[in-house]
Amino acid sequence: MDVIADPNRATPAADLIKDGDARSFMQDVVQASREVPVLVDFWATWCGPCKQLTPALEKVVKAAQGRVRLVKIDIDQNRGLVQQLSQMGLPLQSVPTVVAFWQGQIADLFQGALPESELKKFVEALLKVAGGQMPAADLMAEAKQAVEQGDHQTALEIYAAVAQQEPENPEALAGLARALMALGEEEQALSVVENAPEKIRNHAEIAGVRSALELAAEGRKARARLAEFEARLAADPDDHAARIELAVALNAMDQRAEAAQALLDAIKRDRAWNEEAARKQLLKFFEAWGPMDPATVKARRGLSTLLFR
Repeated sequence: MDVIADPNRATPAADLIKDGDARSFMQDVVQASREVPVLVDFWATWCGPCKQLTPALEKVVKAAQGRVRLVKIDIDQNRGLVQQLSQMGLPLQSVPTVVAFWQGQIADLFQGALPESELKKFVEALLKVAGGQMPAADLMAEAKQAVEQGDHQTALEIYAAVAQQEPENPEALAGLARALMALGEEEQALSVVENAPEKIRNHAEIAGVRSALELAAEGRKARARLAEFEARLAADPDDHAARIELAVALNAMDQRAEAAQALLDAIKRDRAWNEEAARKQLLKFFEAWGPMDPATVKARRGLSTLLFR
């Protein structure tokens, strides 16, 4: 009976990273790739880029927690193997060259020293072909499910674990900050986004949390004056400032659809008022809510209708 390989199955730590040669190639690469994807790092002692690539490659492989393996082959010590593989069409004339094997076949390859972020994408794509994904992706899915169920404490713990493993993961950091917000810890949430690595500080996910924090602060002030804004609008429907403040208050009360509609009404009445303040406020809502939030999707359609009619 054939055994179906599970790309999410853990591999003993000792088997994750090995030095290979011609004698072990069939077992450690070809046969092993029938269970999990195997990366083969062709390197040389005189190769400068190899010294940069290999440690980063090992880090990504360890982060995969057994869902992918790494075999390192010194081309100078294995000239016969290199020649044989070259005759099969593998471009091994320069190093570093990394070849990915899955189900006994070559699945992908790249040459040169890629940055860690690109290596991660390469491994993620390989695991996707194999029907799996990185452990962090599993955890992120669990965290999102916890958020949907209202279990923000569990989401907080999961996001924190992923962020510790991957400090430059913007989705994990943003999720951590939003969980803190949901638990009433806005100062800690602000600290998370303010201390995000420079590389991801302006990422859409981080920017969204920053906008959400700003809106939360503005919303608390606006909620205290909710009756005032409603009274002003009753007296003067063209009081655009009151309508925008009302939208901020409604958003703070988690009435997103109503908040968006208030701004759409303001745009419909006078789009250009105060340098398009209503439209800019609505875009800030979109950033804070996220592009796939139902309120964002619906309001974006409404905005498009107003702008392009």
